[in-house]
Amino acid sequence: MNRGPAKEQRPVFGSYISNATKAWTPLPDWVEELATLADATSLKAAAQRIDYSPSAVSTIVSGKYKGDLGRVEQMVRGALMSMNVDCPVLGEIGRDRCLTEQKEPFRATSRHRAQLFHACKTCPQRRK
Repeated sequence: MNRGPAKEQRPVFGSYISNATKAWTPLPDWVEELATLADATSLKAAAQRIDYSPSAVSTIVSGKYKGDLGRVEQMVRGALMSMNVDCPVLGEIGRDRCLTEQKEPFRATSRHRAQLFHACKTCPQRRK
């Protein structure tokens, strides 16, 4: 049964960094960092580092992502570029962890989680 083109006939795709360079003018430093990581490891590994799906990372690199690019940028800066913020509860943490903690719901069973929930409401680092 024939299931697609033979291996030698499959199209060869460029690297993620070359795709990003073609799609973005000028190329933002955070997109370059994400594409470089995807080339060095894999798309799946890069996606796991910033807590997004591989398909989302692919569309981000290709310049076609329709979601919140500001949040993606902050996640990349925190996870890959060592951007830190000062959390009133946790102290100095990565920006990616800050954004992840903001998304967590209130849990009355965890005193720590409750403190974070209330602190995140008034934190100057909060994304609107």
